[in-house]
Amino acid sequence: MSKYPFFYSAVCALILVFLSHSALAEAPGAGLARLAGGGAAISDSGGRVELNVEMSQPVPWRVHTLDGPPRLIVDFAELVWDAALEVDSGSVLEVNTGAYRPGWSRLVVVLREPLAVDSAEMRVADDGSALLTMQLIPTTADDFRDNAGIDPVEVSPVVAAPPPASGRLRVARDPGHGGIDPGAEDGDLREAELMLAFARKLKEVLLRTGRFEVVMTREADVFVPLEARMTLARAAGVGVFLSLHADSLAEDDGVASGMTVYTLTDNLTDAVALRLAERHAQNDILAGVDLAGTEDEIAFVLLDLARRETMPRSEALAETIVSGFRSYELALNSNPHRRGSFTVLKAAEVPSVLVELGFLSSDRDRERLMSEEWSARASEAVRDALLQWADEDFLMRQGFRK
Repeated sequence: MSKYPFFYSAVCALILVFLSHSALAEAPGAGLARLAGGGAAISDSGGRVELNVEMSQPVPWRVHTLDGPPRLIVDFAELVWDAALEVDSGSVLEVNTGAYRPGWSRLVVVLREPLAVDSAEMRVADDGSALLTMQLIPTTADDFRDNAGIDPVEVSPVVAAPPPASGRLRVARDPGHGGIDPGAEDGDLREAELMLAFARKLKEVLLRTGRFEVVMTREADVFVPLEARMTLARAAGVGVFLSLHADSLAEDDGVASGMTVYTLTDNLTDAVALRLAERHAQNDILAGVDLAGTEDEIAFVLLDLARRETMPRSEALAETIVSGFRSYELALNSNPHRRGSFTVLKAAEVPSVLVELGFLSSDRDRERLMSEEWSARASEAVRDALLQWADEDFLMRQGFRK
């Protein structure tokens, strides 16, 4: 049995976070995490060496070791090291921090003796800050050498919260865009503001049922990177993810209008979905977050395994939302259920849909989106759809487990 059990448990966490492999370009004002609170420190604690890194927000991270001399390597996406790391440990010879590659920073701890990672986790506080805590314990030189030099193992950027003890479904409301990214615009209308207002209304409607708990990826007009939205949702332990948009897009055969629900696909053939997916990714790049990246073969295998259960659930949710809008006689797109490669839909473990409530490029949709009556009915339609889907999903999963 290896003396480095952490790496084996971390493989399971890959299913949750393999999409965090993207290299994110570091740029001022792009929502990067920074050291916060007590900053970063290494100290001796009861025969162990403890590493603590307090950050302004959670980020994807990974850990591995190298030998000759023994070193602990911790990589962080989007973390700016703007303060020195305090060291109060006889087991540490030297520490270095700095940029590793675009969007990634690295902490290198040169060890006086071989140490193994006994535990490591990142927890998120109610104010959105995060704390990475790592415990190192003595190990033999042979065991350290056997486990050193392996490829970095991606681990979960946060410890997912457990399901609500109340039994209520925890839902993530994701108002698109925000801050430096206003989204689609038409005169004084901004997609970011319209979606935040609708998300707040929908939150109230859902909470009144007593069946849901609601998490908002943003509560104000602030920029939140696409990957960070999923990180926040995972941190809250949500059971379903709804991203809300009202884009501006003209189809070849006329102006796009009506509500459309998108689920994930890796093979885009729909020209409208392709243009929207490209536009959403470009908005993040313009904000200083480059989502271009590659995924290794292991990640693809784990992705496929996780989605075998999740993707049918997302498809069912999309169809139920379409039916909900239809039952309330709300305007639907001519092709209301489409598939696209949107970043916010790529959480393999959470059923996720992207809802285009309408298009600011359509006169009729603009009028609807500004209507209090329409917003109320649309919120009720989504509420009824979620209630129906939650009940059917529960029964389906019970049968699936058997």
